[in-house]
Amino acid sequence: MMLGPELLGPGRLLDLLRPAASDHPLDRLLFEWRLPRVLTAFMVGGLLGAAGAIFQGIFRNPLADPFLIGTAPGAALGATLALLVPGLALFQAVSPLLLLPILSFLGAFGATLGVLLLARLARVRDTAGLLLAGVAMAAFLGALRSYLMLALTDETISLQVVLSWTLGGIQTPFWRELGYVALACLLLLAFARRLAHGLDVLGLGDDVARNMGLPVERFVVMATLLASALVALAVTWGGTIGFVGLIVPHLVRWTLGPRHAPLILTSALVGGILLTLLDGLARSLLPPAEIPLGLLTALIGAPFFMLILARRSRQ
Repeated sequence: MMLGPELLGPGRLLDLLRPAASDHPLDRLLFEWRLPRVLTAFMVGGLLGAAGAIFQGIFRNPLADPFLIGTAPGAALGATLALLVPGLALFQAVSPLLLLPILSFLGAFGATLGVLLLARLARVRDTAGLLLAGVAMAAFLGALRSYLMLALTDETISLQVVLSWTLGGIQTPFWRELGYVALACLLLLAFARRLAHGLDVLGLGDDVARNMGLPVERFVVMATLLASALVALAVTWGGTIGFVGLIVPHLVRWTLGPRHAPLILTSALVGGILLTLLDGLARSLLPPAEIPLGLLTALIGAPFFMLILARRSRQ
């Protein structure tokens, strides 16, 4: 809460939090804008961290990431349709809490399911092949989204606003909306925690998992559905933010080990902390402008990705 175009010291922040300071303009700024944004950034990071842990368990590949395998670009494509298509934009104005999450979820789940179907049609069975199929899907969806942004924007819709959203940036909700987002976040994380045992068993291989009683195909679809919902909610309120789902599960796995019960929830916690700090930096480094949050995560995540790739190659 101290970070932003106007930096606040701890003493100044405590003064503003006192009841006597309730009429101060900075006090209203803190409670109506900064605090909801900090909480939203924490939830978006938590959703991406948990989704990354689930996707890495599904694909059995530590390089799997919601951004790299096409899930986040699919959610971004659905959200772009909600923001730009005239008829959908009208519905968005009537019910803003429904259309954007629904189309984001459909885009995320459709993209991930498309990667799985593409890999099956191409008879790709190894996880590296699945990851490459996801990269191809992400590139295709990104190009399609860019075309729609150029084709559908006019004088009534600012291309700069839509572009800044696709580059990643926390959207600040009202307090009522924040309550709905928090409730959805808690429910999704509770369901994600229940996938832990199945992901542990799936890591032993499909044949072993079937012998242990896990319905592999149905479980993969169910886990993909839930992870897509996590990514869709994160994209709705944070735009396209890459590499959080890649970095965070690795950091947690190096500390806690590979079991998914602690991995999923701790990844959510660490992801929330990481994105909250990065969002504070994005608001503070170039005042009064903001740095797109997706650029900061890419600056950190791309070298981390190369480090992991180099370690796997040496092994």
